[in-house]
Amino acid sequence: MIDIERIAHVCHEANRALQVTSDEADVSPHFMEAPEWQVQSAYEGVQTALDGATPEELHDAWCKTKRRDGWVHGDTKDAVAKTHPCLVPYAELPADQRLKDSVFGAIVTAFALHEGVLS
Repeated sequence: MIDIERIAHVCHEANRALQVTSDEADVSPHFMEAPEWQVQSAYEGVQTALDGATPEELHDAWCKTKRRDGWVHGDTKDAVAKTHPCLVPYAELPADQRLKDSVFGAIVTAFALHEGVLS
């Protein structure tokens, strides 16, 4: 059985590392300190990736979930105001933001291959 929580943890921390190395203003907290909405987002992303989503499809699913939860596009990421600058079509994302979706998918794939879920 694949450990969704473990994979979500690794994906979250990889995303956090990319935020740090890209000098983002609002770096996510570590997974164990993250708010429930971020943890749930990571779990949902893992499941979407396990279902075979491409990086673009991962982003589209993330946007759909965010919008469902009341988030809108904004210049800054603000959990209280529910704004996020990445709530745009995948093609409009800066390269460093698209990289996050590729890395997320690659991590999930690596775990799935290791666990024998994919061949």
